[in-house]
Amino acid sequence: MSDLTVHHEKGESKGRYFITHAQGESELTYSVMSPTLVIADHTSVAAGQEGQGIGLVMLEQFIADAREGGFKIMPLCPFVNAQRRKHSDWADVFAT
Repeated sequence: MSDLTVHHEKGESKGRYFITHAQGESELTYSVMSPTLVIADHTSVAAGQEGQGIGLVMLEQFIADAREGGFKIMPLCPFVNAQRRKHSDWADVFAT
């Protein structure tokens, strides 16, 4: 999955990470609550691409941006929350 490019669109109160590929578009959406708290809302992967690590690639970029930007992620998205529980090394970026 290293050939995937994660793009980021950010608005004032919402944003998303997305990957465009031949099968469609996958995305991880979020809502900005404050400069220090962002809610991971939803992750969707294009049909036929499930289970190939695309969601994880987007989440890893989100986590890197949280560390760089100094904000915490509240994992309301079931996928993000499940991954959070699997990766104790990410504890510094999650508000739970």
